[in-house]
Amino acid sequence: MHQVILAEPRGFCAGVDRAIDIVERALDMFGAPVYVRHEIVHNRHVVHRLKSMGAIFVDEVDDVPDGALLIFSAHGVSKAVRARAQARGLRIIDATCPLVTKVHMELLRHHQQGDQVILIGHAGHPEVEGTMGQAPEGSVLLVSTVQDVMNLEVRDPGKLAYVTQTTLSVDDTREVIEALTKRFPHIQGPKRSDICYATSNRQLAVKALARQCDVVLVIGSKNSSNSNRLREVAEREGARAHLIDDASCIERCWLEKAQTIGVTAGASAPESLVQEVVNWLGSQAPCEIRTLRVRDEHVHFALPEELKPEADQKMRGNPAQA
Repeated sequence: MHQVILAEPRGFCAGVDRAIDIVERALDMFGAPVYVRHEIVHNRHVVHRLKSMGAIFVDEVDDVPDGALLIFSAHGVSKAVRARAQARGLRIIDATCPLVTKVHMELLRHHQQGDQVILIGHAGHPEVEGTMGQAPEGSVLLVSTVQDVMNLEVRDPGKLAYVTQTTLSVDDTREVIEALTKRFPHIQGPKRSDICYATSNRQLAVKALARQCDVVLVIGSKNSSNSNRLREVAEREGARAHLIDDASCIERCWLEKAQTIGVTAGASAPESLVQEVVNWLGSQAPCEIRTLRVRDEHVHFALPEELKPEADQKMRGNPAQA
C-alpha cells in the first residue's frame, strides 16, 4: 500500500483567487467578451476554463478592440502598458496582486529618492517586466544569481536599493541578497521580504513533504514560476520531484519502488487538479492518504471598486476607468 501525503498549504493563494474572481465577475457584470492581457494566472486549466466563459487572452493592448473591457493580469504591468490602454480609451480593471503592487510602490519610492534599484528576478517573466517598467527604461538593474551580483556595475554604491520578484525560491533569493549586502554594505532593502506569503508557505510545506517522501508531484503549469520553485525545493531536500499539469502527465515509472508519494500544488493550480491526482494514484494501487500541515493561511484581498455593484453603471458609462 502506498502512502500519499498532501502538503498544506497548497494551491490557490489570495492573489490568484482575487484575479480569477475579477475575470468571472467582469464577465457576469458586463458580459462576454472581456479581454485579459496575458494569462490571468499561469495555469492552462484556469485559462482554458475562463476562455470557455468568454474571456479572450491577448498579448498586447493593441490586440484589444476599441471600447472593450481590458483586465490586467495578476502579474502586473508596466507604466507604459497602462498608459497605452488609457490613451486608447479602453475600460480597465486591474487584477494585479496587491503584493506585486507593493513591490511596484517600493521600487518607485526608491527611484524617486534617487536610488538605483536592483530587481532580483527572472528575465522575461511578466511580473519582472511589469516591475521594471515602473521606472524609466534602463534605470533598473536585473539580477538572478550570485554571479550576476558579482558582475554588476552600479552608478553609486552608496545610493542603492533592491526589491524582488514575489515568486522566487526563498533560499536562492537569500543567497543573492547576502551577496548584494556583502558587496554593497549600504544597499537598502524592504522591511519585510518581497517574496509573497504563499510562495514562502508552499516552499516551507514542500520541504517538510520531501523529507518524508520518495517522490513529490507538484501540480502546476510549466510557465508558473512558483510551481517550478516547488519542484526545485523538493529535489534539494532529496526527493524525486516532477512538475505536472494534471494527472494525465504522471508516468507510472516515476512511482516504481516509491512507498510514500507527496502531492502539492503551485499557487495558481486549482484544488480540483489535486483531487484528480489523488484519484489517479488511488486507481493504481491502494493508498493511505493524509495531510501534512505546516501553516494556516487566512489572507483575503478585496476586489477592485469597479466590480462592486454600484460601479456597474459607472464602468458602462465611463471608458477610462483605471
